[in-house]
Amino acid sequence: MTGQDRFHPAPLLRNPHLMTVIPRYWPRPGWKQHLPSSERLFTTQPGTQLLGICHWQPAPMTAPTVFLVHGLEGSADSHYMRGMATKAFRAGLNVIRMNQRTCGGTDHLTPTLYNSGLSHDYRAIVRELRERDGLSRIWLIGYSMGGNLVLKAAGELHRSEPALAGVVAVSPNIDPTHCVAALEEPRNWLYHAHFLSSLKARMRRKALLFPGQWNLSPLRSMKTITQFDETYTAPDGGYRDASDYYHRAGARHVLSEIAVPTLIITAQDDPFIPTSMFETPGIRHNRHITLTMLGSGGHCGFFQKRRPGEDRFWAENRIIEWLSSRS
Repeated sequence: MTGQDRFHPAPLLRNPHLMTVIPRYWPRPGWKQHLPSSERLFTTQPGTQLLGICHWQPAPMTAPTVFLVHGLEGSADSHYMRGMATKAFRAGLNVIRMNQRTCGGTDHLTPTLYNSGLSHDYRAIVRELRERDGLSRIWLIGYSMGGNLVLKAAGELHRSEPALAGVVAVSPNIDPTHCVAALEEPRNWLYHAHFLSSLKARMRRKALLFPGQWNLSPLRSMKTITQFDETYTAPDGGYRDASDYYHRAGARHVLSEIAVPTLIITAQDDPFIPTSMFETPGIRHNRHITLTMLGSGGHCGFFQKRRPGEDRFWAENRIIEWLSSRS
């Protein structure tokens, strides 16, 4: 980023945990004003549908499209999804806010769980948008787990998808092995407890919707996300165990294959996305990837001090600038 665009954190949020937590509660008044909305179901494999919330420009085929993917236990209504959607639509882009499998109240749309390796879902949706809707410039934007998914999808596609214009990933967990290990450290007990509690609640909902498919007896004694993934996520996704799942699901394996403009934004003080993951040849030697490593910003926070003409959400504003310069 240029000096003019450099991130200056809000003075009271220099602590990375405050930077991570506070922005999600910051009000976004009027975010849906003047955003026409419609729901759409995308079938990505037999028996599985994903729900997208679409905001179409008056002439959708003539406008670029941003396709937003949320993080772990988020949804299409996560605060960053709403903020990014508002800015992108006002900049003249079509916007699709996706719920990952089972998220955002869509547990009934698939008998499966979601996981960090399901990049197939987003490759299939991009192909449908090109073939059925005639969209020719689609930007994938993902946060945290969603960032890993869009990077993985882009690497797998390489040059085979003409409609894929580029990718943006904010705080992506490109190596789940290291991210889960960091998340389970005692200093991150608050995040870990939140995610684990939410995942357990999801399993109880799934069991009610699909009787006989899930054995809930291990939930009561389950203390870590690794145990949850070992028992539920990995077998459901076709992985041998949690270790196999974390290893294979990471976008780090295919970063060198990305062949479209790609922006990665992350912070050195992210509580559970270790910066060492980004010191990889897949990023350093790929001319298509721009890595913006900030000293602060927390996890998907990037809440800036007051700046004339902008709101507090620095990453969203920079993403719009980056997209506009390439659209």
